[in-house]
Amino acid sequence: MLLYRSAAWFAKGLRDYTTRLFPDPYGHLFCGSAASRSGYESASKDFVPEDLEVQVPGRAFMVTGGNSGIGKATATEIAKRGGTVHLVCRDQNRAEGARGEIIRETGNQNIFLHIVDLSDPKTIWKFVENFKEEHTLNVLINNAGCMVNKRELTEDGLEKNFATNTLGVYVLTTALIPVLEKEHDPRVVTVSSGGMLVQKLNTDDLQSERTAFDGTMVYAQNKRQQVVLTEQWARAHPAIHFSCMHPGWVDTPGVRLSMPGFHARLGARLRSEAQGADTVLWLALAPTATAQPSGRFFQDRKPVPTHLPLARTSSSPAEEEKLIEILEELAQRFK
Repeated sequence: MLLYRSAAWFAKGLRDYTTRLFPDPYGHLFCGSAASRSGYESASKDFVPEDLEVQVPGRAFMVTGGNSGIGKATATEIAKRGGTVHLVCRDQNRAEGARGEIIRETGNQNIFLHIVDLSDPKTIWKFVENFKEEHTLNVLINNAGCMVNKRELTEDGLEKNFATNTLGVYVLTTALIPVLEKEHDPRVVTVSSGGMLVQKLNTDDLQSERTAFDGTMVYAQNKRQQVVLTEQWARAHPAIHFSCMHPGWVDTPGVRLSMPGFHARLGARLRSEAQGADTVLWLALAPTATAQPSGRFFQDRKPVPTHLPLARTSSSPAEEEKLIEILEELAQRFK
């Protein structure tokens, strides 16, 4: 079944996740007649430009992983529109450099920097306690993530991918929900991945202790967990608009580092960072985005299915509740 899911996902990716279809060395386009309706360049023809022709002075946005890639592209565009931006990053030097670049490019001085290791739940809890004493927040953008290809544990004994991509997102979002609920038009946008389509939610081995470790599949499982969390949060907190999205296959430093073979294979077919950030910005900024039901999964400004046909990746309410229970127990343990 995994082989089928992976093959179906890759075919879908060549058609939908790239910037556009390119001919192979023999001059044939991938996926045949799908060429005329594929990739970002085709999807963007249906975008409404006015959706992002907005100014947001007075609104505050938190972007995790905002020092590079999609996060930095997102933060820069928000800053151009007058928003207050809180960059949450792990590396002090890289983050300070990114902050300086964003200020120089946009002229917006309201760019705040917070150094937080999102794989450390204790640090996240402390950060939010301090943050809410000094700041307000309208939009949380969960962008930071990692793909560690060998099983690695944090100081707390947590598997690194799970700690960052799932537990870190859970703790940060849960801690900030009371802050967001106080504000007008609060939103949470989580940058997930279409890779989650190859995974069924598995709550029996969240930290990859029982099976051979495959960093790519662990990452995909984490992204499936993010989709489930988004759906659960949307039901539990109707005052906030929750969404998650797939940015497509994007040429970012993270992809180049974690998936060098994939990066080399796709090459010029990969989307730019700005293209990858487009739907993040639309979900965070556009008035029309909140007309969509909360809890949906988006690609190129449209809600899309969270399961491939015949892939058997749906989970039961009991399995989804179990995920929440495990994460809540872990979150409280480190509070």
